[in-house]
Amino acid sequence: MKKCIYGVDITKEVTPTLVRDAIIQCFLKAHAQILEEMKEYGEFESEEEFERMKVFDVKLIVQKFFEDTGGSFENPTKNSIMKVMEKLQEFASNFRKPKIIKEHTKEIMTLINKLS
Repeated sequence: MKKCIYGVDITKEVTPTLVRDAIIQCFLKAHAQILEEMKEYGEFESEEEFERMKVFDVKLIVQKFFEDTGGSFENPTKNSIMKVMEKLQEFASNFRKPKIIKEHTKEIMTLINKLS
């Protein structure tokens, strides 16, 4: 069994903020190919700048879904994270196969289930 999911050590206490950050990492990983295709639409001074832009872009999506569901990005709760997960699954279904969405959701649910 995995000990670490998207940078979160599941053998230790898992907090809502850690789960939120793991969601961002998960979405970055799941959409890496699509995000890479964005490179041709902009000019970036370096690969580091492009990487920062990808993280910024994904973080904005996650922040927007927290806002849309009435949750707080800065102080997430288990309930708000669950609502955001529903929105992200819906969003991802526009360009990802259900099997991939299910795999990533299962990993994040492992973290959510560790929240009190």
